[in-house]
Amino acid sequence: MARAPLLQLSGITLTFGGNPVFDGLDLTVQPGDRVALVGRNGSGKSTLMKVMAGLVEPDQGERVVPAGVRVGYMEQEPDLSGFATLGDFAASALGDAERYKVEMVAQGLKFRPETPVETASGGERRRAALAKLLAEAPELMLLDEPTNHLDIEAIGWLEAELRQTRTAFVLISHDRAFLRHLTRATLWIDRGTVRRTEQGFEGFEEWRERIWAEEDEARHKLDRKIKAEAKWAVEGISARRKRNMGRVRALEALRAERAGQIRRQGTAAMELETSGPSGKRVIEAKGLEKVFGEKAIVKGFDLRVLRGDRVAFVGPNGVGKTTLLKMLTGEVAPDAGAVTQGTNLEIAVFDQARATLDFSMTLWDGMVNDPDMRVSGRSDQVMVRGTPKHVVAYLKDFLFDEQQARAPIGSLSGGERARLLLARIMARPSNVLVLDEPTNDLDVETLDLLQDILGEYDGTVLLVSHDRDFIDRVATTTIAMEGDGRATVYAGGWSDYQAQKLLSAEAPAGAATKPAPKKDAPKEAAPAAKEAPKKSGLSFTEKHRLEALPGVMEKLEFEIRKLVDLLADPELFSREPVKFKKATEMLAERQASLEAAEEEWLALEEKAGG
Repeated sequence: MARAPLLQLSGITLTFGGNPVFDGLDLTVQPGDRVALVGRNGSGKSTLMKVMAGLVEPDQGERVVPAGVRVGYMEQEPDLSGFATLGDFAASALGDAERYKVEMVAQGLKFRPETPVETASGGERRRAALAKLLAEAPELMLLDEPTNHLDIEAIGWLEAELRQTRTAFVLISHDRAFLRHLTRATLWIDRGTVRRTEQGFEGFEEWRERIWAEEDEARHKLDRKIKAEAKWAVEGISARRKRNMGRVRALEALRAERAGQIRRQGTAAMELETSGPSGKRVIEAKGLEKVFGEKAIVKGFDLRVLRGDRVAFVGPNGVGKTTLLKMLTGEVAPDAGAVTQGTNLEIAVFDQARATLDFSMTLWDGMVNDPDMRVSGRSDQVMVRGTPKHVVAYLKDFLFDEQQARAPIGSLSGGERARLLLARIMARPSNVLVLDEPTNDLDVETLDLLQDILGEYDGTVLLVSHDRDFIDRVATTTIAMEGDGRATVYAGGWSDYQAQKLLSAEAPAGAATKPAPKKDAPKEAAPAAKEAPKKSGLSFTEKHRLEALPGVMEKLEFEIRKLVDLLADPELFSREPVKFKKATEMLAERQASLEAAEEEWLALEEKAGG
């Protein structure tokens, strides 16, 4: 017997400022659904989620939730007025006997329930809203960017919680890895239309490209038909006195159909230009130490950053990633040790706190009055990589329309503010990019473009991020900050760091652990990787990945051999059943990883050779 839907929207029509957001929308969420809600910034994802939650009333249509079904919504900016502490807010719908649920969730999300509301940061407030939703455990959870302001450890905890829950959920997120691991269906908002596919985010992009290709083919056929009918209208009518008015009206209908088609929104016209090469050595840090009160940020930290490196800083919130970044760029002085910067550095900074944005200014004024922007001498133009350009024209490159140019920056969404910051730092040449949490709030398409231009950027990139997929795609070196002043340098991105960390943890007691290679150390790559000629069919990141994969596969093969040797002990199962189970699971995981790495290497080799 089919179960009743948890939520049903029928014929939903909604208009904001005279522009239709949705028209005749139908949508159903079933028990057990795990749905990714995706779309461009500004497409209406959060608005649709608020309609689903019953917080926004549509102009027309019906929202049906069966009796007894609870729909929980995690707000991006929760209202905590009337509550003394974050814990009071998170437990507001629970009885005293259930308050322990908030304490359990708070541990995983890393916030203190006793924190006073008046002193809580925006990130702490969002974590309290997420804790409230998880503790209440409604039949349907609506999660709007739940990973924003979470560090990688907390994201991993939340991912594990959602993976094992039987509760249905709809999820908005920019985190590809998070979406891939959790979703089984996808809702895609595109130009006011909501489409659904019964496959998770893993298959979304291929599905989207197929739909766009079908659209392009249909538009091409319609254009050819209009051209043929228009030719008939000119030649046929002039050749006969009596007009075929039905055919003329059909031509008018075709033209109206073509005019009514909504063109796809393009991607932002992002571009980076180097200001000229920096010296080969960009930054060298020796013996850095920094302590705030009793908290050690780094102890005896050494690092050499060379021109072209892409260095990612990862670790829990509050561990000091941004502080270390500021020490390396000279903004904060270390307590001990020294930082030497190279020559000819032109540094551009993307600030996660958006502190460089004056929310009371309009976008126009924010561009022309930015001290880092090079204005052309005219109030309506800015210098963009050495060329004067009209303010509105440049803002349009980043998907802002003319009306938004005169709107206050404070009215922008999180994704729009991120795009505005990117517009400002990309207007001028640089050779060092400092990106502190650039991925928050950006849509998938903009993240793709940002990844591509960073791959082709001739300068150096220092990156703080909790987005595992983005780090894997961009970073060539990862610095893991683990607290108590510990900061370790690993070669490669997030996945490489995890593999190397695991190898170190599994090294036999007393054996010397080989430190992760630094960027300036000679690479001990496999012979095939050393002899491989440079290929022109790959991006910078893909070239690096192709060079790194032989080493990754070699490490996986080593781990597999060790695990096989361990499991060869016939008495292991009876003597240490827990260890046997863990080793068996690890062996299956390593074998799957090796197969995936081999397939990736073959695909990159084929692409490079093509």
